[in-house]
Amino acid sequence: MTSPKTTTTTTSSPPFKVLIFSKTAGYRHASIPAGISALQRLALSSLSSSNPFTAEATEDPSVFDSASSLSSTYRVIILLQCSGDFLSPSQLSSLQSFIEIPSSPKKGIVAIHCASCGHPSSEWYTNKAIGASFSDHPEPQKGIVRVVDLTHPILVGSLGKGDKGVWTNRKAETKEEEQEEWEWEWLDEWYNFKTHPLQVKDQRIHVLLTVDEASYKGGNHGDDHPIAWCREFDGPGNRSFYTALGHFDEAYKDEGFMSQLLGGILWTAGVYDEVSGDGDETSV
Repeated sequence: MTSPKTTTTTTSSPPFKVLIFSKTAGYRHASIPAGISALQRLALSSLSSSNPFTAEATEDPSVFDSASSLSSTYRVIILLQCSGDFLSPSQLSSLQSFIEIPSSPKKGIVAIHCASCGHPSSEWYTNKAIGASFSDHPEPQKGIVRVVDLTHPILVGSLGKGDKGVWTNRKAETKEEEQEEWEWEWLDEWYNFKTHPLQVKDQRIHVLLTVDEASYKGGNHGDDHPIAWCREFDGPGNRSFYTALGHFDEAYKDEGFMSQLLGGILWTAGVYDEVSGDGDETSV
């Protein structure tokens, strides 16, 4: 199968700004420094591409004090392993304004792993900004990750890269229903969520990756266990992307995983469209 290319909406644009925010008010992942370094390398590499961006890393929540300043400064906010109530109510309102107020070009949120542990009492944050709220996880172990949407711009640049990916044929009752799938074995914490992401109230997520619960012990969501998804918001069309992967340092050294994060940054920023066409890549 030939992977489609993505379409860029602008060419030779000046770099847009990305905020890497990693404040924690609950459990703190030891992989946060590795994540920051890897994301900053992505930004540096992007400067020689047609989709350049810069990345600023901070844990100072005052960056969210002014909704207008937040919106005018950054195009993408990365919530890297944020946990607990890491923002005040007014700061959380600024994040909501950032993603829900119409903007051109598009703006977005990229949320990684423990970000689904953040603000558990905020229905807006858990249901809309992220798409689900963390419940629990079994001990870290290897599991099989499967790609649900082979053509989505977030994923097309990652297929064939990184850790042990292989093409398989999905078993089906009829020949017409058979299709190729991309899957790989991955070591991580496999998150269960308080509510299945596809059953969250007022949620319209588009699932990108699932984990095969038969490949590990401790899953609670059955045959359809989403671990990465995206969504577009009403009106402005701003976007969010969440991945439950990324517990260990090694994830941020994996070319396939980092390609997914790059795709998430460019898609939420509106650089990538849903349609296929011509575009270039930033190396990871």
